[in-house]
Formats: sequence, structure tokens, C-alpha cells
Amino acid sequence: MKTAKDYLDDANAVVTRISSEEAVARHATGSGVWIDVRDSSDIAASGTIKGAERVPRGFMEFAADPALPFHKPFLQKDAEIYLVCGAGGQAALAGKTLKDMGYTNVTNVGGIGDWKEAGGPTEA
Repeated sequence: MKTAKDYLDDANAVVTRISSEEAVARHATGSGVWIDVRDSSDIAASGTIKGAERVPRGFMEFAADPALPFHKPFLQKDAEIYLVCGAGGQAALAGKTLKDMGYTNVTNVGGIGDWKEAGGPTEA
């Protein structure tokens, strides 16, 4: 039987995590697709990364599958994708889901608090 820690360990083994400082530097280049995987109420309470798309972790499989009517066009298998959440766990799990679905360039940037602390731009 798997535990939550097992799932996180599996995700962290396949999804690269970068420091908030490196994430802010990458964001400044204007490249990549930035996605906040938290629920809308969490985003409303704290804001998110400037320009980030919003795809709740529980909806990721549907948004990432081009065969479904729920597919989000910004989710392309070869796109540079950066995921953020509250502390990094949901981003890791969502990243593993994307990797399992054939997405090749997925990065966990951790939590929104660390992003803000590193001086990353935000929006409401």
C-alpha cells in the first residue's frame, strides 16, 4: 500500500525542482507556460505568479488531454511548463501526471510563498 510520502517521492524523482530564485530568473525571460495548480480560493487568498494560467491539480488530466473538450491549448507536450502550488507538493504531483501523459519539459517551482520571498512578480 502506498502512502502520500510514496507518491511525493515518486513525483520528486521525475519532476525537476528549481529554486525560487532560478524560477524568478527564468520567468523574467518571458519563456515557458506558468501554471498555478491550487484551487481558486487559495489563489484568491494569496495571488499567483504574474501571467500564470490556472489549472487545479484535480483537473490536470482533463486539461492536459488533447482528445478531450476540456483540453487547454497552452498545454502542449513539448512546451516548457513551470508549476507552482502552496509548498511544492501539489506541483510535484501534477508534474508527474504531466510526465506520465507524455509532457517532456515540466518543472516544479515550489510554493507561492517562496516565489514572493524571492521577489517574483505576482498578480491577484
